[in-house]
Amino acid sequence: MKKRLSGILMSITSLPGQQGIGTFGQAAYDFVDFLKETKQTYWQILPLTTTSYGDSPYQSFSAIAGNTHLIDLDLLAEAGYLDRIAYANVNFGDNPEEVDYARIYEARRPILEQAVSGFLASHDGQTRLAAFEEAEQSWLQDFADFMAIKESFGNRALQEWDDLAIVARQPEALEAYRQKLADKITYFKVTQYFFFQQWHALKTYANEQGVQIIGDMPIYISADSVEVWTMPELFKLDSQRKPLFVAGVPADNFSADGQLWGNPIYDWEQHEKTGYNWWIYRIRESFKLYDLLRIDHFKGFSDYWQVDGKAEVARVGTWEPGPGYALFKAVKETLGDLPIIAEDLGNIDEKARKLLADCGYPGMKILEFGFYDVTGQSIDAPHSCIPNSIAYTGTHDNEVINGWYDNLTAEQQNYVNNYTHRSADETITQAMLRTLFATVSNVAIACMQDILDKGAESRINTPNTVGGNWQWRMLPEDLTPERKDFLRDLTELYARTPNKTKH
Repeated sequence: MKKRLSGILMSITSLPGQQGIGTFGQAAYDFVDFLKETKQTYWQILPLTTTSYGDSPYQSFSAIAGNTHLIDLDLLAEAGYLDRIAYANVNFGDNPEEVDYARIYEARRPILEQAVSGFLASHDGQTRLAAFEEAEQSWLQDFADFMAIKESFGNRALQEWDDLAIVARQPEALEAYRQKLADKITYFKVTQYFFFQQWHALKTYANEQGVQIIGDMPIYISADSVEVWTMPELFKLDSQRKPLFVAGVPADNFSADGQLWGNPIYDWEQHEKTGYNWWIYRIRESFKLYDLLRIDHFKGFSDYWQVDGKAEVARVGTWEPGPGYALFKAVKETLGDLPIIAEDLGNIDEKARKLLADCGYPGMKILEFGFYDVTGQSIDAPHSCIPNSIAYTGTHDNEVINGWYDNLTAEQQNYVNNYTHRSADETITQAMLRTLFATVSNVAIACMQDILDKGAESRINTPNTVGGNWQWRMLPEDLTPERKDFLRDLTELYARTPNKTKH
């Protein structure tokens, strides 16, 4: 990652289309073509894992299984598994610029059930499924069991299941549920087959066009997950798999009460005893999906904020020591040097900085943070960037440039305008993106909303809030020739093209 390059942060869910949410269909291939046309190297996405309450990709039922909302229905029809009439007149949402998760959750299920039936009835469906089961035996059966059983309890969380025998995975109970829910279990297996088949085809196409995928791996696992069900020894839980302690962060700029994430805390002593096998496995699986991997909340590996499992806010908690370099040393010894990006934002102290330095991974610079201090002393100021870093104006957790700028004080706005040498005919998004691409950071990543000059309403996530997030979608007409030209010119001007450009 030493060459100067650039890319775009864009959630799959935010792609345009007629299915209520972005998918792995034609719009995704068109987006790859746009990246190639504008000389981009990277497409950074959000986690592809399943989503639960609150629709967050950072709260998943599985660390491995894919989000079936992203399965493209047109591709299923082209494969012969589905008749287009099954979804031709379905209303997936009233607003093409917003995902209506409740509606697509209800609308997609019967359509996918038809596709599963079509797949199983096809001449090689059973053979394909058997091969997929064999290839993914490390997680697929457990996931399908978990989801089918969860449905049988009205989709309640694992800790609220009525049958303690199945919560504890007693063999007799598990066998009984597998027999009773056989069809549902097959449904969850086949839809995972659809997900992975479509994703790998899209990634292959992207790589053929010279575009690499930056994936995103949340540090924590949901309490309501197949991992907590099948591997409780890896977490600090009671006998009913309820978290004794949960994750979050103390009071910060986002919240005076801190952020209470609610994920169970890892039992790091147990992980150490196994040689960090689960982490090695998880990272290996991630690199089957992505070319590069961003690891979320890297600070949590040096020290993590631990909150009592019954607490209602994260303000009261303790910093506890994480696994440190030992984990990443084990990963490196087993998997070799990997292109990992560390999300080193938040309460970064000397211990966290040392871990990052020991690992050698590039960290992140957020330019929006760098302009709050008008004296230029911020570590996120553009002139504080270093080559071994990934620079952003903001990420999915921050405001888009227009919303951010509008909320600055007059003094801060004046500082931004002077610093970026903003001209009278230049939008603030153009000035900030120009500054971003000019940094010495080896990689510059722009948010798609900023390329499109979108307003504050296009923000995709506000941390520590539930509801109203992860909804923004672009419209096909948003991506004008002028915006493409601006991005391509910027990329060439600041020498971030994949290949040297002659002038």
